[in-house]
Amino acid sequence: MSDPVFIGRRLDIPQVHAVARAGAEVALEPAAGRALGATRQALMRALDAGRVIYGVNTGFGALCETRIGPADLDKLQSNLLRSHAAGVGSELEPTVVRALLLLRAHTLALGASGVSVELVERLVQLLNRGVTPVVPSQGSVGASGDLAPLAHLGLPLIGEGEAWVAGQRLPGAEALRKVGLERFVLGPKEGLSLVNGTQLIAALGALTIYDVAEILAAADIVGAMSLDAHMGTVTTCDPRIHAGKPHPGQATTAGIVARLIEGSALNASHSNCGRVQDAYSFRCMPQVHGAVRHAHRYAAHSVDIELNSLTDNPLVLSRPDGPPGSFDVVSGGNFHGATVALPLDHLTAALATLAAISERRVARQINPDTSRGLPPFLADRPGLESGFMMLHVTASALASENKSQSFPATVDSIPTSADQEDHVSMGAAAARKLTAVARNLAVVIAIEAATAARALDLRQAETSPVLKAVYQVVRRYCPPFSGDRSMGQEVEVLAEAIKRGELRRAAGLDLEVAA
Repeated sequence: MSDPVFIGRRLDIPQVHAVARAGAEVALEPAAGRALGATRQALMRALDAGRVIYGVNTGFGALCETRIGPADLDKLQSNLLRSHAAGVGSELEPTVVRALLLLRAHTLALGASGVSVELVERLVQLLNRGVTPVVPSQGSVGASGDLAPLAHLGLPLIGEGEAWVAGQRLPGAEALRKVGLERFVLGPKEGLSLVNGTQLIAALGALTIYDVAEILAAADIVGAMSLDAHMGTVTTCDPRIHAGKPHPGQATTAGIVARLIEGSALNASHSNCGRVQDAYSFRCMPQVHGAVRHAHRYAAHSVDIELNSLTDNPLVLSRPDGPPGSFDVVSGGNFHGATVALPLDHLTAALATLAAISERRVARQINPDTSRGLPPFLADRPGLESGFMMLHVTASALASENKSQSFPATVDSIPTSADQEDHVSMGAAAARKLTAVARNLAVVIAIEAATAARALDLRQAETSPVLKAVYQVVRRYCPPFSGDRSMGQEVEVLAEAIKRGELRRAAGLDLEVAA
């Protein structure tokens, strides 16, 4: 059994993937548990001293000037979850909700929210006992955090809302009973601390960035397959070219493509063909793929910071010039999602560009005017058979859909809460768009892989040993062409294999979830 993932210490994107998708167990870092006690005591002392603290003994948002009496402080927190659970739309996938639970528990475990250690431990118990709240995907504007989704996440904790347990969708109270847990009674500030933060943006961002790492590797691998099948030249991968424009991602792609084609009899067969240059979709692969790799690193770095950030408000922070153990309760704006939403928007546009160049390589291989001797649409009997005509249309549809999804969500802002929250990030929309675009991109790359494999079948010479291994993985999901058939489901299954890293491992490449 693998070691647990500890919250309250540094968390990274692969660990989010491990908990959300592979079911890794979660544990609270012991030192973090001790720190939670200290900040909880500091918050309660401030409350007992009569301090007015936002969301603890006041209303929320534009109601922040409304004082709440001591007898209603616990009810205030439960009411917050109920009122803020106003999300709509399709449910988030269970893996995303598990990531959401993990990240909410982790940011609280970092110790600046002033919540009890029991609250954090209960969130960990939900994860480890397989309680997955039902969370709608729409309703967040990305400041004051992902309020509506996080409120839905918290409802089963108090025996309300709904949750999945062992494949059953149950009312929150029944879900708790099924795993042997009681309803949690929220204390001062604990409802607010459950909803204030950027965890939906970060959860979707982390899981998609992990997938994109695999898709980027596959894009280089499949691009190399296409280049060889198209009888293109690898001279454009000459390291001297890329030393003259030293973007690291560009050089990385060039090196990968050259290494994958090395030893190809097909590549050697046309070394003296007289052609001078390939089309841009082949010749500029290092430049375009490399730029997308940079966008991925930028987004991964931003999400990595966000995973380990204090995103609650107010925060209980140690007093730098005070005696040991002294704290201030400070209001701020760390719940605003711009810090991670802007990078996710950038990555979305980059992935749309990657789908566009992949689609162009498919087009050149099925068009007899550009395919360098291959039959129209790669059919055995063109006319009677349509071959890969419609797979290319599907790639075109997805590539164009990605373009329509690439308008940045973050350029919009709409005031909420009676203008108290007058600038918002729209980060949840940015994260959802990124997820959709990445899903489409994986299918476009799968279509290119199926097309390149068919083109290799039609050539007289063999590709490189490494690309033969990749070809065999493609053939596991997309059998050789032997006449027209429906291939839509084949490429969808291949796209899932791409996200699982099967092409990357066949090519002998390491996974780069850069941060």
